[in-house]
Amino acid sequence: MISARTVSSFLAAALLPSLALASERYQYADVLSSEPIYDTVAYTVPTEQCRQQTVAYREPQGRSVTAPIVGAILGGALGNAVGSQKRNKQVGTAVGAVLGGSIGADVARRNRAYGNEVRYATEEVCSVVHEQRSEQRFAGYHVTYRYGGETYTTRMNHNPGSALRVRVQVTPVG
Repeated sequence: MISARTVSSFLAAALLPSLALASERYQYADVLSSEPIYDTVAYTVPTEQCRQQTVAYREPQGRSVTAPIVGAILGGALGNAVGSQKRNKQVGTAVGAVLGGSIGADVARRNRAYGNEVRYATEEVCSVVHEQRSEQRFAGYHVTYRYGGETYTTRMNHNPGSALRVRVQVTPVG
């Protein structure tokens, strides 16, 4: 039977050569250029815009009882003049007053409907408008560097200066 110590020794012996061959270290590469990158960001801003506008108003006529009263008086007088007997004059006066009052009310209503005066006023009218705006925002640096005779590019959050620290990892093939 194989002991646990033998198995762990065997695994260590098998892995040691590959671990010894794979190594990782840090070096410095020469920075060839470092250019800032800006993104265009669009957004909306609500703003209030106001303007002067002419607005028409109808001036309603006040409800006057003058027309029905005058109609009732004239109707009553006419009804009284038509009747020949006392009882006929009373009935004629009452009927004439009711009929005259009704006609006067109709005339007043028609005058209110068609006789309204229009008044014009200038008012400030405001509304909210969403304006589209855009601005340039810093997004990082486009960095070009050289290491081992090869040229590379990367994007970074900061300007690396004249040298860039790189990780070099050597791994055996095969």
